[in-house]
Amino acid sequence: MSNEVTIYTDGSSRGNPGPGGYGVVLMSGNHRKELSQGYHHTTNNRMELMAVIAGLKALKKTGMHITIYSDSQYVVRAVEEGWLNNWIKTNFKGGKKNPDLWREYFELAKRHVIKFKWVKGHATNALNNRCDELATEAADGSHHTLMHDEGYEGTAS
Repeated sequence: MSNEVTIYTDGSSRGNPGPGGYGVVLMSGNHRKELSQGYHHTTNNRMELMAVIAGLKALKKTGMHITIYSDSQYVVRAVEEGWLNNWIKTNFKGGKKNPDLWREYFELAKRHVIKFKWVKGHATNALNNRCDELATEAADGSHHTLMHDEGYEGTAS
């Protein structure tokens, strides 16, 4: 089994905030796995980030070389341009959003070698489009299947 993994991710929310969901496609060698989950009340950026976290949590081994494809400039730039490191150092000073998820990502990322690549959303990338389908289907799920985004709902006024 290869130690290289490709992860495609997408997040969606119906209204921002509103019902949301994420979709993930993980691939390594001949293996492929799809993940999705919907939430009652959340934001698009939280779902974009939660998709990345779900993909990383699904990995059973550490020390993997991972390429994550996302159409979220927010997620890709925060990591690749070093914003996240500054946010961690300053304890998210100035009201930076989603510290709960960023801290969770930061801890998971320590276990692997990760490179982010931005892809244009809703375009010609079949795997990004599949993630979008998974995310929107999850966001549109029945009331029973939607989870509570405690990190968002607990802080929403």
